[in-house]
Amino acid sequence: MSHTQDKTSALGQGVLIFVYLAALTVLEYFVAVTFNAVSILVVVAVVKAALVMYYYMHIYKLNSSDGDDHNSYQYKTGTNRIGLWLFLLSDSFVFAGLMVMRANLLGLTRPHLNQLLGLAVTSVLLISSFFMNRGETAMAYGDKKAFMNNTLITFVLGLGFLIGVVFVEWPLAAHEGLTASFGNPASGPMGGVFYMMTGMHAFHVLTGLIFLLIVWNNARKGVYTAEKHWGVEAAAVYWHFVDLVWIFFYPALYLIGKAV
Repeated sequence: MSHTQDKTSALGQGVLIFVYLAALTVLEYFVAVTFNAVSILVVVAVVKAALVMYYYMHIYKLNSSDGDDHNSYQYKTGTNRIGLWLFLLSDSFVFAGLMVMRANLLGLTRPHLNQLLGLAVTSVLLISSFFMNRGETAMAYGDKKAFMNNTLITFVLGLGFLIGVVFVEWPLAAHEGLTASFGNPASGPMGGVFYMMTGMHAFHVLTGLIFLLIVWNNARKGVYTAEKHWGVEAAAVYWHFVDLVWIFFYPALYLIGKAV
């Protein structure tokens, strides 16, 4: 797929990648509920992450040439892009540490959680990334109205995910006996792992929602153009990063291992 496309092709590519991601999500859910092959679930998560990083987060842009004029907007955008990715790389170590904690403390067991709710909030976050991609693409072609509409949809879906996890899933998990205390004999370390992983991710979703509101308001004021919209790109990349993290957290908490 070409990196230089017209608007229709760029939007079509976003749809195609979303279809791939949706199909892979259905596949991992099917694998988990039928024979729970951990290796397949890991491979599916890695493939989904690669699709998000390359096509939605545009990691290939790190290798793009931005010219020799250090005062140009293009050059500054290139250095900003490197800075953002370095931040995301450092932030990813936090989530990687949480994944290692989950593997060491829980092994091939997992919390007893509502599977349909987990699939639902995962689908909502995945769909939000789709609309974020459409919004970013729209702004790249100077369509401010489409950007604002798609970003607003992304915000509503992201808020829905946050509510689903914090205000629906957490009370249900607490009802099942999961507590935030690692030393609680009723849930052992499982409750602490669950709330730390989902809590840290929920915090990033919240900051992402704030980021979306900022760029939406900036677009309303006419700050961005097709040629100059680094803020939009940064917000989109960050939002897709939040989705990327959940690509691994979802199977780790809901699909891999035996529920206890």
